[in-house]
Formats: sequence, structure tokens, C-alpha cells
Amino acid sequence: MSDSTTWKLSLHAPKRIVQAALLAHDDIDDWDFELVIAGREVAEDRPDDWVLEGWYPRKPGTEQKAALAGLFEGKAPPITTEELPPADWVTLSQHNAPPIRAGRFHVHTPDYPADPDAIDFVIPASQAFGTGQHRTTAGCLEMLGQMKASGLIARNVADIGTGTGLLGFAALALWPRAAVTLTDIDPVCVPVVEENAALNGIPMGAQKGAAVMVVADGMDDPLIAIRGPYDLLIANILAGPLVSLAPDFARAVAPGGSLLLAGLLAGDQEAAVKRAMLRAGFRMAARLQRGDWAILWLRRRRQVR
Repeated sequence: MSDSTTWKLSLHAPKRIVQAALLAHDDIDDWDFELVIAGREVAEDRPDDWVLEGWYPRKPGTEQKAALAGLFEGKAPPITTEELPPADWVTLSQHNAPPIRAGRFHVHTPDYPADPDAIDFVIPASQAFGTGQHRTTAGCLEMLGQMKASGLIARNVADIGTGTGLLGFAALALWPRAAVTLTDIDPVCVPVVEENAALNGIPMGAQKGAAVMVVADGMDDPLIAIRGPYDLLIANILAGPLVSLAPDFARAVAPGGSLLLAGLLAGDQEAAVKRAMLRAGFRMAARLQRGDWAILWLRRRRQVR
């Protein structure tokens, strides 16, 4: 991304309206994958003021603006467009981001010192998502610690949509003899994961106690199937794909195995994901909520009814 221009589109609206637009987006099967969207609060002291943001690799036209406007019921908020400079806007947004402490984990950029009292990871700002700054990633780290504390044993782990590799690395730190499979749809994540593995002393490879990286759309790669079944599968992605992938997760997770899900808003998105997972043979084990985001731990039933 560093040698190309990205355009950002912004639509400001109250929280409930933006969240309804995100739910509408989840129901669209033929969405343009180049138009990436996200919703967030404008500021911590203004929790009801939200913005729906979209990013597009070219100057957006009528089609892209209409797609965003169509997510809103009735009249859509005004759309503002901004050409971002030819730089890695994800890196810039994360530069000098403060460290986070999530349960047993401390995650920071190289600008900050390590915490000797925590499981410490240094994750530079990069072209991939998953530095720990987002509440879903931090919530997953916290839940992983709770899983370990509960006595869960993970020997074979998959992190679907890994981004920076952080959640897979965290699982390996908790279960050092596990075989870990990291996947992402975006090839740009491969060098990012490899760099982060080297920075944090994470072995890369197919053996136990190491992580292997796969570029795949969801679960669509033979290596993911060959390395299964998994007794812990992590997926911090989006609610729509989680619902669609529920049958694939059921095939990939061993009976009695665990599923850690995030990237879904509490409320309607969470309910839809739970329904899909229940139909696929999972049951709830634990739940966290961080801000508006739900983090779910589910177990696959040993005998599916």
C-alpha cells in the first residue's frame, strides 16, 4: 500500500444508525471486496457519535458512494471523501500507539519498553490489522488467558484471519508445544507475520511449537484441512463471514474443541453468530464484552444431536 493512493469515505451518524448500517452490510453477498468498511465512535467522550468509514484503492465514484448510502435506511448521511497520501495509512494510524495490557498479555510497538511481568509482544505498526489496539483483539487475548486458566489444553491451533499473527502467537505462548496454523486472505500479511515472528522469537514451521502461515479465503485451503482437526480455532473477523463459516468451523474443530470468535457487535450480530454456531453443533462456554464488541468462547459438542 505504501506506493499507492487510498481514498477514504466518511458518513457521520448516531451509534444505532451506524450499527444498523454495519448489520445491513453483513447481509450483502455481492459487496465489492475492494471497498472496506468499519464503524467506530468519534471520541471516547462522545459514545453516541459514530462514523462509518470506507476505504477504496481508487477515486470512488457514484457506484461506491451509492453502495455506502444504500446501507442506511431512509436518507443517508452526507458522504465526505478524502484522498489519503501515498503512504501506509494503517501504519500511520498505529504509529506510537500506546501499549495495551489484556489479561496476561502486554502488547506494544517498538517505541515502548517490554513489561517483564507479562507475556510481552512487540508488534510494529504494519499493513495488517491486529496490533492489539482494537477491543476485539484485546478481548481475544484476555479470553485466551481465561481459557488457559480454566485448564484448557490446546495442542493444535488455527488463527483464521490472523493479520499480524498476534493471536496465534499468544496461543503459542500459552501452549508452547502446540502446532499453530495462521491464515489470512491478504498476501501482504505473510511478510508482516514473518517479521513479527522474528521480533518475538516465534518459530515458524510445520512442527509442534511453531507457526505456519497460509494465504486462504476463510477455510478454503487444503493445508488447513490436512493440519486439522483443531482443538482451538480463533477467528477475529466479521459477523457475516463468521455465520457463513460456521459449518466449516464445525468440520475443522475436534469434538470437545474450542472456538474463539470476535469481530461481532453485541446485540443482533452476536445473536446471529450464536444461532449459526448452535446449528453447527457448538455451545457457549464463556463471553466477554468490551465496549460494543462481544468475544465468544464456544465448545463443539462431543455428540451433535
